[in-house]
Amino acid sequence: MRLWSLHPKYLDARGLVALWRETLLAREVLRGRTEGYRAHPQLRRFRSSASPRSAVNHYLSIVYDEAESRGYRFDRSKLGPDRPVTPIAVTDGQLQYEWAWLREKLRQRSPAIYRAQLGIPTPDPHPLFRVIRGPAAEWERGAE
Repeated sequence: MRLWSLHPKYLDARGLVALWRETLLAREVLRGRTEGYRAHPQLRRFRSSASPRSAVNHYLSIVYDEAESRGYRFDRSKLGPDRPVTPIAVTDGQLQYEWAWLREKLRQRSPAIYRAQLGIPTPDPHPLFRVIRGPAAEWERGAE
């Protein structure tokens, strides 16, 4: 499961579809409707929110909007209520860690998108997040 801190505009089609599906799964985990992924470290960010389900619904609505802007037909009925939520902190180190990870994926599977993003030194975060200074999250493997 990869719930990007990056804005979904940077994802290729494959990545955006995967993010949609994984966020729907994350929401089911937060609702207590699945046995798997309950301890997944990326869910800590949502659980730290005053309203985890509202946070994941807002996250999902941004993913939906990005898909819609590209002409994709994601199922709108799967969206929950999109209520205002307090932004969740994400470190600039985490954002850079994810940016390097995504760029490597894009270099391999979507070279044209990779090349188009080469001039972007600092990516925008997903609108749910506000950037603070700090290292990559301790739960990221290989981020030491």
